[in-house]
Amino acid sequence: MKNYLVHFLLCISIILGIALPTELRAQEIKVFSVQDFDLNGPVKSCLVATDYGKEEYTFNEEGLLTKAVTRYNDTDYDITIYKLNGTALLEKRVENYRDGIFVKNTSIANFYELDTTEGRKITEKIISYNKEFLDQYEYNYGEDGKLSTIKRTNDSGIDETALKYEVYKGELTTTYYLNDIIFKSIRTSKVKGKDNSVQKLILTKEFLEGLPQKALEQTYDSNNKLISEKKFIYNDGQKTFIPTESTIYTYNDKGMLGSLKTVKGKSVSVQEFIYQYDSHESGNWIKQIITPDNTYKTRKIKYYEKEPIQEVKS
Repeated sequence: MKNYLVHFLLCISIILGIALPTELRAQEIKVFSVQDFDLNGPVKSCLVATDYGKEEYTFNEEGLLTKAVTRYNDTDYDITIYKLNGTALLEKRVENYRDGIFVKNTSIANFYELDTTEGRKITEKIISYNKEFLDQYEYNYGEDGKLSTIKRTNDSGIDETALKYEVYKGELTTTYYLNDIIFKSIRTSKVKGKDNSVQKLILTKEFLEGLPQKALEQTYDSNNKLISEKKFIYNDGQKTFIPTESTIYTYNDKGMLGSLKTVKGKSVSVQEFIYQYDSHESGNWIKQIITPDNTYKTRKIKYYEKEPIQEVKS
């Protein structure tokens, strides 16, 4: 999950004293649910065994993530705790443990405060467990409910990310500006697929100091499943984006990823995904085998039990 990348980079920035780039933070606050982890139904917890360790996820009865643990071994692990009020995020704490000892200087806490006196504003304060102030972000929303600006304040000064929304010929383009300099644009449009179904096309372009660098084109089917991706880099000589890699996704009858075909130059690789499912009515997979590498992941899933319906005697 991208969320963990941000956590990792923030911890590294604390150790090395490097400022975290604003563009890594320039996104709306997200509360994760069971669907974000390829899970269905009343899941209480999910333990995933991977090649680098184990991931543990805990959800409340509304299906929202409340705790995530990354275990590298028995003594090295990271814990992320989410405190919620309904669907609103109040606190997020990232605690690091190494050799079984709590590492205070790389552990952080995020606090969120909602203000609706003048529009809608969410303030996020990031503080280390050493009680050091690291960053503050102000997320401001317009009357339409869309995120309009993100203001970042820390010891280095103030940065502001502004979001501009434009609709042209049915296409929505969201452009991100960091201190008035473009660094990302996202264009969303609808196209017809081969079977005449309506598909969603998202083109994301990234810029460095206002100059185009790379792009990603993603296509989603009518069920909002990602079916293809194309990566591009910007060629200064030709003044255009050049494709470098493409990926095709297919899904099985349960909606799970079935195959992954990647084309990079003359190289073509295909991965197939085979699943074993649990006996719960939600039908979640508990083992994923990837061929031809024959690597696999396993999941242990616990569910909230339904309360028995009590008969009312007349």
